[in-house]
Amino acid sequence: MSPAQHALPPLRSLLFSGLLALCALPWGNPARADAVSQVQGMPKAGLLVQEAGKAAVSHNPDLPLMPASTMKVLTALAAIDTWGRDYHFETDFYQDGQGRLWVKGRADPYLVSEELDLIAQGLKSAGVKRVTGIGLDDSYFDKDVEIAGRSASNNPYDAPVTALAANFNTVNLIRSGATVSSAEPQTPLTDTARRFGKMGGAGTQRVNLKQRPTAVGYFGELLVAKLQAAGIQVSGGQEIASMPGGSKLVYRHKNTRTLAAMLTPTLKYSNNFVANALFLRLADPQGKGRVSIAAAQRAMTEFARRKFKWADFKIEDGAGLSRGNRLSARQLVDVMNAFAPNRDLMPVQEGNNEVRAKTGTLTGVSAYAGYVRRDGTWTPFALLINQPVDAGLRRRVASALVR
Repeated sequence: MSPAQHALPPLRSLLFSGLLALCALPWGNPARADAVSQVQGMPKAGLLVQEAGKAAVSHNPDLPLMPASTMKVLTALAAIDTWGRDYHFETDFYQDGQGRLWVKGRADPYLVSEELDLIAQGLKSAGVKRVTGIGLDDSYFDKDVEIAGRSASNNPYDAPVTALAANFNTVNLIRSGATVSSAEPQTPLTDTARRFGKMGGAGTQRVNLKQRPTAVGYFGELLVAKLQAAGIQVSGGQEIASMPGGSKLVYRHKNTRTLAAMLTPTLKYSNNFVANALFLRLADPQGKGRVSIAAAQRAMTEFARRKFKWADFKIEDGAGLSRGNRLSARQLVDVMNAFAPNRDLMPVQEGNNEVRAKTGTLTGVSAYAGYVRRDGTWTPFALLINQPVDAGLRRRVASALVR
């Protein structure tokens, strides 16, 4: 065969070279490459994959965009840096001279029904046999605390954030006709829960408690039910007020969950209540003062400046609810690099164990940030899209980045 017969025609040569180039791409096949190419054609999107400190894939990496719930990873990082993974939140219980039991809320975000059972047993073991009423002191947060971006919907993700809260300030109910029951065996049905159930539709419903007084009052109702179940006599009513001076500490409850155990489901299920409770508490890490939303915004902004030396960014809440938040893909990759020792807390992408990342979703916003495994090494990435796209694009991009 002559040398001329060995030569490929020009068109075939071009196609062959293109195929070789495509196979060399880190995402490996045309379908996956298309997802990345689609993002790289978007003016309101930022993408960065960083290997050994250098950009492997990049598109508008410094464009400030709405991060949505990927903001929760920054909040989680600040919490771990402040308290450590093994930290346990505490809640104090006092009795005044008239025998009223006072609860001093310090923003423990995980006072769920099972934890209230342990509290009731702890009070009983501490010698509390009878109380003449319940006092609820949630003055740790300013009364005008309102999370930026929170709406007035019934959805659990819009629950109010209070310094004293049970079950993330939500109720899980079943309505059948005129009958309302609790959807959780560990959570007794209270008057407030029944009222919310009657306002809702048929079937199972988890709704938020709307307003601070309602939420704090519900905590008191649930606590009374748990105290009575433990054999502690409760008389009198409840009040929401600052605890009177001279009250005696009778029990300090340390939550059984560590901070790390709280963060894993918070990141997996995108729990706005927990993220913003942490965001507020970070303004007063020792839990000794009083917290405002402005103080929390300042504290997180100062943390980011100190940790990363950032200049152009904006933080309005810790869950990513606010459309005023602004981070770039490069800044989110900074967060992922710092969070790397805690990568085990990140959600695993369904159907792809090579991706551990946090989603973020608002109207017209689709975000994804975390880690992809490339050549056996976990590599940080961040994707921020601030224009309408299909919901599955971000996961296709992440899968494309795996090598």
